[in-house]
Amino acid sequence: MRRATRTSPTATPSTRAIRGALSLVVAGGLALTAAGCGGDDGGKKGGASGEPVPGKSDVIPHTVQLPKLDGQKLKVTAVWTGAEQKSFTKVLDEFAKRTGAQVSFVPSGDDMSAFIGSKVAGGDPPDVAILQQPGVLREFAKKGWLKPLGAEAKAQLEKNYAKGWRDLGASEGKQYGVYFKAANKSLVWYNTKIFEAAGAKEPKNWQEFLRTAQAIADYGVAPVSVGGADGWTLTDWFENVYLSQAGREKYDQLTQHKIKWTDPSVKDALTTLAQLFGRKELLAGGNDGALQTQFPASVSQTFSGGEKAKAAMVFEGDFSVATITGTKAKVGTDAKVFPFPAVGSRSPVVTGGDVGVALKDGQAAQALLTFLASPDAAGIWAKDGGFVSPNKNLPLTVYPDEVMRSIAKAVVAAGDDFRFDMSDQAPAAFGGKPGQGEWKQLQDFLRDPKDVEGTQQRLEADAAKAFTG
Repeated sequence: MRRATRTSPTATPSTRAIRGALSLVVAGGLALTAAGCGGDDGGKKGGASGEPVPGKSDVIPHTVQLPKLDGQKLKVTAVWTGAEQKSFTKVLDEFAKRTGAQVSFVPSGDDMSAFIGSKVAGGDPPDVAILQQPGVLREFAKKGWLKPLGAEAKAQLEKNYAKGWRDLGASEGKQYGVYFKAANKSLVWYNTKIFEAAGAKEPKNWQEFLRTAQAIADYGVAPVSVGGADGWTLTDWFENVYLSQAGREKYDQLTQHKIKWTDPSVKDALTTLAQLFGRKELLAGGNDGALQTQFPASVSQTFSGGEKAKAAMVFEGDFSVATITGTKAKVGTDAKVFPFPAVGSRSPVVTGGDVGVALKDGQAAQALLTFLASPDAAGIWAKDGGFVSPNKNLPLTVYPDEVMRSIAKAVVAAGDDFRFDMSDQAPAAFGGKPGQGEWKQLQDFLRDPKDVEGTQQRLEADAAKAFTG
């Protein structure tokens, strides 16, 4: 959540643009278009004019000049594991190839704030960290842990990013971060084979969503897969319901803690969410099973085995594609997507993102951030899928299918007009730590969805402490 003195909270997602692009995806049921996601061998072939063509080229364009860093060591940390780590490693490998730097990747675990804090205390922080929360970036900046971007990185940022994304990477007038990866976190992915067998159709609003879920449950398959073991997925559920139901003004107020979590609007959102969470037959594994399911498993169990999968639908962002493709399901045919169902007058659009920052002075750290701000770096991961970049100069042709191209186009088209994930803007103690704050309280709510008022009171107590701390 953003504090009042920080980046303006008036930025909202271009709902029309993003929903318009998604409607093309949904209406057309677009099939996966084959795109070359092959080896990372284009470092020496590309030129400034090189632009990848889907299915025909693995050449990585060179639009940015990087220094020679032979022998310099660079340590990078992020929360990514599995398919995401593999794709990001390709980006780091290309950077190493161009500069001669020796780059090592260290997974941070979910609690990035604690991980970095322990490294700083030990006198050996990583050179570059990829943070998931603007609130954490600002906390780190306030503590003096971050190094401002150099001239080359800022030049790439100003060239390739809308002001709204640059502002999210700034604190107290200084530019610290590069938003390398963005996300549309208002998507529901579904198993087409199960939908067809159950006679289900894509719902447009919350009541249709619940009726669709019940129809699938009656067919004999758990309708909704929830990754409740990861508290951040539950904050996304809440934020989408809240934004659609309470509206943008209330969303901004709650984001900044200008209204309390005991506000009637929060009660309404939790009560709405309880219509799903309070019916264990609608959840894969019931409430207890959902609380033991981590995000990757929530996606894979929705698509592994086709019509024999354990669930029919899973809610989460475009980054779900990486796990979906790992199940051998094809995006656009086996796996399709619809916008988060409207609770109020319109479907919500919540965005998220991952921002690169430097924790050490040095040419190597700044060079990596310069690279991450370029279309070159973004294009490497984009070809693999499960990735959207806010970089407006990244050609849409690098994305592997029409689903991702449409989502990416909408994110860029939104310009400065977007809304960012609420919990990601909060102080880490409230919105970004396992086992405490919003993550814990919403997990407890998933365990007991009848306790709406108690959940509100505990959320408010945690928020008040974090925002005044």
